Amino acid sequence: MPDDTRLDGTGAPAIELRGLVKEFRTGGETVVAVRGVDLAIEPGEFFSLLGPSGCGKTTMMRLVAGFEEPTAGEVLLRGRRVDGVPAERRDVNMVFQSYALFPHLSVFENVAFGLRRRRVPKPEIAARVGAMLETVDLAGRERRRPAELSGGQQQRVALARALVNRPRALLLDEPLGALDLQLRQAMQAELKRIQREVGITFVYVTHDQGEALAMSDRIAVMNAGRIEQLGTPREIYEHPATRFVAGFIGTSNLLGGEVAEVREGRAVIAYGPDGSDGRVLAPLRPGMPASLGDRLELTVRPEKIGIGRDRPDESFCGVRGTVSEVVYLGTSTNYTISTAAGDDVVVFTQNATSADGLAARGDTVWLSWDPRHSYAIRA
Repeated sequence: MPDDTRLDGTGAPAIELRGLVKEFRTGGETVVAVRGVDLAIEPGEFFSLLGPSGCGKTTMMRLVAGFEEPTAGEVLLRGRRVDGVPAERRDVNMVFQSYALFPHLSVFENVAFGLRRRRVPKPEIAARVGAMLETVDLAGRERRRPAELSGGQQQRVALARALVNRPRALLLDEPLGALDLQLRQAMQAELKRIQREVGITFVYVTHDQGEALAMSDRIAVMNAGRIEQLGTPREIYEHPATRFVAGFIGTSNLLGGEVAEVREGRAVIAYGPDGSDGRVLAPLRPGMPASLGDRLELTVRPEKIGIGRDRPDESFCGVRGTVSEVVYLGTSTNYTISTAAGDDVVVFTQNATSADGLAARGDTVWLSWDPRHSYAIRA
């Protein structure tokens, strides 16, 4: 990722939160929106706060921007505490889902608005606005009004207006939520391109896992005011740390059972008498001990699982079940298998080699996958 050279020489993160807490009083009760969050976001990083509505992600963004003050903890920008510093002096800009463009001003004047308030010389305004409109692919539309633009173009104007002031960080709160699916996907690519070109730290708030996975360098998955997991998109998708993350990011199967054996850092869960209905091996995370008889859950993604008629060899996880649903989707087929242990397992298969499918409803099948693709979670 670009390093905007930590221009102040501090070597500090672009944004740092230390023990951040935010409480609200409503209806005579105290609601805790953010619960002791510690977080460091690096210069030039595209960072996403991902979670369901009410998890605290927008409140965290507002605390960084200066629209709210923390109940406890600290917000630091480039190593400097900003407690009590008003929003307009924090050197961060924020883009909302409602673009908040001035309808009576042209595209040029909307983008130039902040520069004019700062009394930037006119020649510099013209140069900076022109360059920014080139970056967001709006050159030639300077004289248009917002009503004459598409939703995606209006979003680009809002981005240009926020970026032209050269903030240290740009905060984006569900900025694509008002766009239709096709335009939203196109704008995801545009946002990532723009962020790479300008090299500014982007902090992106979304409830859309696809957006976060597609654009982010790192993601913080939030739940009930806390960060459940922090990592790269691949780490979070491939190795969900909690039941919540496994269920929220993509589709994930959760299988449960008692530990029958522990060996070489893996818990073995057996199904049926002497494992006649299958056995799975789940790698244990560091600091997660397991003993004989402990109840564990494990996660495995649908695309990692194979379907066959024969029991797999002992080096693979294998579970027997009955096909309860088959959904043909053209390029792929989705299967739901009810296991002997009572779990429903979803399997995604590509229709690359057979148009007839691997199994039909009512068939008895064996599911198999590499143990590296399943991870133990404490039930």
